[in-house]
Amino acid sequence: MSLSKKIGLFLGPILFLIGINLPFHILSDKGDAVIAIAIWMVVWWITEAVSISVTALLPLVLFPLTKVMPILDVGANYGSPIVYLFFGGFIMALALEKVNLHKRIALNIIHITGTTPNKVILGFMLATATLSMWISNTASTVVMLPIAMSVIALLINDADGFTKKDQNFALSVMLGIAFSANAGGIATVIGTPPNSIMIGLLENEYNIEISFLKWMVIGVPFSATMITIVYFVLVKWMFPNKNLKFKASKSVIDEELKKLGPISGKEKMVLVIFGITVFLWIFRTLINSIFPKLGLSDTIISMIAAITLFTVPYNLKKEDYIIKWQDTSKLAWGILVLFGGGLALAKGMSVSGIVDVVANSIAASNISIFFTAALLIFLMLFMTELMSNVALVALLAPVVAGIAIGLEIPVLYLLIPVTMASSCAFMLPMATPPNAIVFASGYIKVHQMARAGIVLNIIAVLLLIIMFQFIIPLIF
Repeated sequence: MSLSKKIGLFLGPILFLIGINLPFHILSDKGDAVIAIAIWMVVWWITEAVSISVTALLPLVLFPLTKVMPILDVGANYGSPIVYLFFGGFIMALALEKVNLHKRIALNIIHITGTTPNKVILGFMLATATLSMWISNTASTVVMLPIAMSVIALLINDADGFTKKDQNFALSVMLGIAFSANAGGIATVIGTPPNSIMIGLLENEYNIEISFLKWMVIGVPFSATMITIVYFVLVKWMFPNKNLKFKASKSVIDEELKKLGPISGKEKMVLVIFGITVFLWIFRTLINSIFPKLGLSDTIISMIAAITLFTVPYNLKKEDYIIKWQDTSKLAWGILVLFGGGLALAKGMSVSGIVDVVANSIAASNISIFFTAALLIFLMLFMTELMSNVALVALLAPVVAGIAIGLEIPVLYLLIPVTMASSCAFMLPMATPPNAIVFASGYIKVHQMARAGIVLNIIAVLLLIIMFQFIIPLIF
């Protein structure tokens, strides 16, 4: 265990004990307790002294003990509908991965885009982003990495060796995969956990519902814009590979597709279930207007898909189902716990009056709305380079909501761009799993990722400020 983890392990509970035993009140009994618990969680989240998911369980124990909330109310957050929306999404992702459909989709996208160097880079980026909309950005990066490594190996082993242009191509492919995985997840509700934490907060605390389609209306254009910018920054500016030629990349992609063979019956079943689920998510509002008694929600649709994958047999005689319960050992259960912990912390901040204090303090000051929004977007984006974006959103989203109330603007105007900022970490290997995975390939140095990343971070901040000012008010 590193020194920072050792320090964090003891510092968190020590600061908590100091916080709840102060001889004076900062806010109130409940407010002081929530602040003390939040400090403990922040210390453990930043230092990662224990798993971030274990840290998310603290409210379940500490809120009842400090009389912030009874355990029944705390526990309800861990079983929130948004948790089950993501659970269903995870099961679908598991099915896509189990039958290798995610790899087939990725290879076909690369195959379609073409095999000149820049088109190959674009193909990898589009394939990774498309997968990241539906499966975890970690899984999408892991799928793409070995294929990319095979293509890069062709350049290493060709007649002129591994030239500067070859190196630039390798850098563009690797960074393109990582950055597209980060940006691609922003496009859908289930694409990245921070989106779901924010939507859960809006539903739980403010009775504001953002449907799957409504999120895509804003998420897909932002994601597409960001990926386009990433492509041009990498290929045309930072790491150009002019006149680089290699034809063998087509054979690598064809060979990988050949290994997969013709599409199987199980793949077809998963594809049909996946397609129907996405259709229902997109047209849910229309379906509910035609059949008012139906009452479909995104979570119900997600759970129907999950149960279908468990119960519709591919071969009834052999009891062959697409997904079996033992497959869920690969599920990211910790993320589901993290959602619950984030929602519980937000509820604690609300019932203890912390959000009201933040809102009243902002209302009493004369801070510019535009400046506040720009500062929050900037802070969220650069803070997420150093700590988990899920933990960061869980901690800061209720505070940002309080600031929005104090500024007398709709809560989601501020929450949406700030949450999106948490998924735009392009600078450092430790910022996101995709960054770390491609960094481990050995083709990227920290200064190269940071050089491209700082430019993309700044562009992302500017885009999100524009969204806050002009686009979100039009859509919401």
